Amino acid sequence: MRDPYLLAAGLLTGLAIPASALPHLSVVLPENSRFLWDLKQGSQAIVSTKIIKNVDLSLPELSGQAFQPLKTSQLSEGEKNIPSVPEFGSPGLPTPTESSLNPSTQATTLLLTSGNQLYYQRLAALKTGQIYTRVDSDNLQSLWESIKKRQLTYDDWKSLLALEARAIAQGQGPNHLSILVGDSLSMWFPREKLPAGKLWLNQGISGDTSSGVLKRLGAFSATRPDVIYIMAGINDLRKGASDETILRNYRRIVRRLRQAHPHAQIIVQSILPTRLPNIANSRIRHINIQLTVIAKQEGANYLNIYSSFTDMEGNLRPELTTDGLHLSQEGYDVWRTALQQIEYKLTQREK
Repeated sequence: MRDPYLLAAGLLTGLAIPASALPHLSVVLPENSRFLWDLKQGSQAIVSTKIIKNVDLSLPELSGQAFQPLKTSQLSEGEKNIPSVPEFGSPGLPTPTESSLNPSTQATTLLLTSGNQLYYQRLAALKTGQIYTRVDSDNLQSLWESIKKRQLTYDDWKSLLALEARAIAQGQGPNHLSILVGDSLSMWFPREKLPAGKLWLNQGISGDTSSGVLKRLGAFSATRPDVIYIMAGINDLRKGASDETILRNYRRIVRRLRQAHPHAQIIVQSILPTRLPNIANSRIRHINIQLTVIAKQEGANYLNIYSSFTDMEGNLRPELTTDGLHLSQEGYDVWRTALQQIEYKLTQREK
């Protein structure tokens, strides 16, 4: 029987991104950065003096190493208390096959209606030896329907994310890895929209603040990411935190990530605009300016996608949001384009 918690995930191959189709993206890099983005509106991506129209990326499959099941003594108290999921061979649960562990096509869309549904699908995927970003939608739907659900807490989500991070840490092998860290905006990033060609670990929790993110960075300290994307702060503003608190937490987040992952590219993403009357977008813009400075001082990269989400009045474009704060599918398409550009440029740097 495969380990009920650890990953035996496959890796998608192939990535083709027409650079001319990508919108303007502003990126501020640290002085010691070894690569440069030049992505002006309507232009093609330029690396040195070459004009690159597209790129095909192929990465090796997972090493196939065997995993040893986690013993109860190895789990934290929070991990011991996560809801039970049926073992392999239980009615309604598929037995993992080589094809399911190494899918050859990107995941198809599965409609999720609540955070509880997303949580239990991810937990069920772990119990079948997979990460939810690598499981086909049909399997996720059957797993969701087979589980007895209960009300979830913040600690439940922290435990789940820690288990996923542990799975990635032991199953990554030589494969490339990117990590999303943040709140519900990151948590709800559709897995089928994540750029293909590498592993992804989603470490977003709904309602989380910059302080909460700072406290749980250790959950994925054993992973070996190439890139770590950070976006937090909007819930701080909703809960009345000061700008100074948000900026101080960001500086600490970058420093801890730099210490734990010295070889990773750390990407500080701009806080997105909203359509909420109690949060001034002018304040968000001010904080973003300060985040640019922090990123440069701490040796991180700054990714400005704020302007890609604003309308003529400086508010979050209505077609990109579901409620004035959270993103629609079209909103995630805009964000995905930004991530594609980053992943594309990192690939070029490795050549």
